[in-house]
Amino acid sequence: MEIPSEFITTVCSHCERAIPAPNIDLHSAHCFRNLEKCTICGDMVPKKHAEEHYTNTHAPVACSLCSETIERDGLALHKGEQCPQRIATCEYCEFPLPAVDLFQHQEVCGNRTDFCDQCNRYVRRRERNDHDIQFHSSSDGIAESSRDRTAPEREQVPPRRHARDLSQRRILFTIAITGIAVLIGSIFFQRKTDNHQ
Repeated sequence: MEIPSEFITTVCSHCERAIPAPNIDLHSAHCFRNLEKCTICGDMVPKKHAEEHYTNTHAPVACSLCSETIERDGLALHKGEQCPQRIATCEYCEFPLPAVDLFQHQEVCGNRTDFCDQCNRYVRRRERNDHDIQFHSSSDGIAESSRDRTAPEREQVPPRRHARDLSQRRILFTIAITGIAVLIGSIFFQRKTDNHQ
């Protein structure tokens, strides 16, 4: 049984797509005249849009955070994982700050202490997980106090503020200071323009 000609395909030598055999001549004429292969990604793009394709897809761009020039297709990865100015969060206090400052911040923040409600002691933030595992977990993983339950309770020490509350207050403080600075700057600018008139 013979295969109908509309089901037979021929590969276009220009775009390398399989084209129905009866249409290959018409396709080839159109393809060679109107399309070109991108030398970077291999996509076929209209010749009149080739420069626009390069600009929008492949042209190097400056990172809006650190101004480093990055290939466009690597920009998302750079901003998400590599840019030193991307916002990262401290693992101890959850405070957002530029990644370049994270290590130094965590060195200080990890040495701060938080109050442990279970044993009424202050524990360094960087040691908190190990402390909880060592002193407050049973062998089956259920947390329990390491102290003797019949022993008299120590005098309760007031717990320190939670890190999240501090983080939110820092952000609000930063916003307030920025707003005040903008207000003062606009007043000075207004006075300066009034004096020049």
